[in-house]
Amino acid sequence: MTAVDDRPTTEIGSARRRKEDQRLITGRTKWTDNIQLQGMQHLAMVRSPFAHAMITAIDTSAAKASPGVVAVLTGDDVKDIQGSLPNAWPITPDQKAPPHPSIAVDRVAFAGEIVAVVVARSARAARDAAELVDVDYDELPAALDLKESADDTVLAHPDLGTNKSAFWQFDSAGAGTGTSVDDAIAAAREGGILIEREYRQQRLIPAFMEPRSFVCDPTGEQLTIWSSTQVPHFVRIFTAATLGIPEGKVRVIAPDVGGGFGGKLQYTPEEVIVVLAARKTGKPCKYTETRSESLLSAHHGRDQWQRLTLAATKDGTVTGLKVDLLADMGAYLGLVTSGVPILGAFMFNAIYKFPAYQFNCTNVFTNKTWTDAYRGAGRPEATFAIERLMDELAAEVGVDPLEIREKNWIKHEEFPFTSVCGLEYDSGNYEAATARAKELFDYDGLRREQQERRDRKDPVQLGIGVSTFTEMCGLAPSRVLGSLSYAAGGWEHAEVRMLPTGKVEVVTGASAHGQGHETAWSQIVADRLGIPFDDIEVLHGDTQVAPRGLDTYGSRSLVVGGQALVMAADRVIEKAKPIAAHMLEASVDDIEFSGGTFKVKGTDNGKAMAEVVWAAFTAHDLPEGTEPTLDAEATFDPSNFSFPHGTHLCATEVDTETGAVKIRSYVSVDDIGNIINPLIVEGQMHGGIVQGIAQALWEEAVYDDQGTLVSGSFVDYTLPTSADTISFVTDNTVSPSTSNDLGAKGVGEAGCIASTPAVVNSIVDAVRPLGINDIQMPCTPERVWRAIQSAGANQADATTGDAQPHFDAGAPNQDAPDTGSTENGAGQ
Repeated sequence: MTAVDDRPTTEIGSARRRKEDQRLITGRTKWTDNIQLQGMQHLAMVRSPFAHAMITAIDTSAAKASPGVVAVLTGDDVKDIQGSLPNAWPITPDQKAPPHPSIAVDRVAFAGEIVAVVVARSARAARDAAELVDVDYDELPAALDLKESADDTVLAHPDLGTNKSAFWQFDSAGAGTGTSVDDAIAAAREGGILIEREYRQQRLIPAFMEPRSFVCDPTGEQLTIWSSTQVPHFVRIFTAATLGIPEGKVRVIAPDVGGGFGGKLQYTPEEVIVVLAARKTGKPCKYTETRSESLLSAHHGRDQWQRLTLAATKDGTVTGLKVDLLADMGAYLGLVTSGVPILGAFMFNAIYKFPAYQFNCTNVFTNKTWTDAYRGAGRPEATFAIERLMDELAAEVGVDPLEIREKNWIKHEEFPFTSVCGLEYDSGNYEAATARAKELFDYDGLRREQQERRDRKDPVQLGIGVSTFTEMCGLAPSRVLGSLSYAAGGWEHAEVRMLPTGKVEVVTGASAHGQGHETAWSQIVADRLGIPFDDIEVLHGDTQVAPRGLDTYGSRSLVVGGQALVMAADRVIEKAKPIAAHMLEASVDDIEFSGGTFKVKGTDNGKAMAEVVWAAFTAHDLPEGTEPTLDAEATFDPSNFSFPHGTHLCATEVDTETGAVKIRSYVSVDDIGNIINPLIVEGQMHGGIVQGIAQALWEEAVYDDQGTLVSGSFVDYTLPTSADTISFVTDNTVSPSTSNDLGAKGVGEAGCIASTPAVVNSIVDAVRPLGINDIQMPCTPERVWRAIQSAGANQADATTGDAQPHFDAGAPNQDAPDTGSTENGAGQ
């Protein structure tokens, strides 16, 4: 655990305890659901039990007569005013997308879609009345299987005539960033190594701590919305655009938000409905979802089939990579649903020097809850696939997985390096991170123990998993996003207000939902301006207080928002210099600023920042033409992404008799550039690692053959607790980013991106001598056991008839049957 230093000599780099934690852990904060307004009414949603059906009739009479009920709204009641929920990322000009109503009018497209809304004087009355709404449905065939849906076997939206929303391709030959992947594959087939694998990214649910909650107050001159959202500025824009309300009449406040992980990067049906209900009744309205509603109808993540073809020479030098992706959109397109797989397109090549690359993605509609951003958004999916594939290449060549990676990765002296996708990786040192991780992990010692277990045919085998990764962070630049047809920019805004008393207010357009912005931003400004840490107040999450901003997602807060803050602070200093020079009777050119004090060069004659601020405020004796304020603001639009990287190593013990998997040790060494607060970084890494491990071992959103979510509670959706994990060893190397003055790279998604392939690689490594080269996630004991039994049966058929698995102490059996993933389980 990082030591806490409450008396730092400099703020940046110090492990400050988080300012915001006092109110959070004592319960003295105000979540959206805590908000109480005079005359407030409560909403309950009536949701479809069917994945696909026509609505033939809705009887609301009993609900309207229920005690405390104010109104019942159906799709027919609002069809002319509710508009259609937006998709901000149409990835192709011909992308197909059905209208996305907040309340279904005549047809439902997934189980959980809203068909009616009850407005009542209490939450209990609303819920009770919702049970009385009688809806008649005419059930339709549902498109549920992703592969079958891609073949248009059953149509999720019959009016579209197809389930294919869009096809998007990147080809390095056509883009001029590399050679032909078809030529590389042909050459490998002729005289090299050609590996083809299919991997399944299961559907996941962003199980944030605080369920979504929304309040709308329609009284007064402005419409005020409180939302547990990551994107208050987006909510304001889309409320205005969707409902035809002047944007200046909409105020959105995101109070303390209990987590998001991309799950609150959305403009939701419920947000629209709360506004519609409030405007209809003329009174404040609130809706807070139950946990089961959250799991059922808040957007899901991942859900892809990945088919990869890797070409290499006989010695393991990669020559080409082809990716064919099927991505499940679910029933509708949310804000960035269609663009999430495209973010991954730029990361399948990862840290490796592929000369040729082709990425083909088909976005497909199904009758399931729609998908959208989930921690990492496209990058974990890509990292998983390429890191699994590099292990397969190592096994084919017969070398250690780290050796094959080192053979193909970008060397530190080659930075800046332009990838086969055309991205410029500005800095990095994969060798240093890997060497440190090996040292902390005792890599060589564990490899020796692994061989000893194999030699003695121990029923509990040791597996060692490797994940070396990079990611594109700081979602921006605006020009790049524009070239990809993204509707918004990637800039961020900040303002520094110098108060007469010497205190500082920092206004940021980045909206926190657990990242520790108030602490990190205070550290940055304290160092920049020489103001005490405790004298800095950070304001965010309110479009009236911070009217300009693009919010928080894609590990962009520090590398984009933090840089805007640096620029604003520097402008404060520049505005203060003429006043300081006037006070010191010196030339502006002779003034230097350090440690909170303006001095005349070569002397001890100086004025503290607080003195200059007061002089500006009083304006009694300012230089001619000088403004009586030092406040400054700045907007930063980066010229490049940032590229954190790291090496994660995982050791697991796999019981070949039961399929049980136990993580024995885990080490991560990440390069996230310069670190503002190591305590916050460590917390982000711990949370991200657990989230990635959970995908590998436990979490999966499962639907039955009728389209009903059967993992709709924490009884069935196995979210891990602290008791399910182990202690991690985390460390950092530093190669500063060159795209911002802080040298920071971003850390929010790193652990989640790297840990999943590290864990799965370790499990497969433990049982690879059986001929197993994949186990579908989550790697539950049953799936691991079935894969082992299947491998044993295959060995029995090929040799003596002994159906027990047999460990070969030598090299893996490269001629063993491919036990790749299928829809029905691992290795089957």
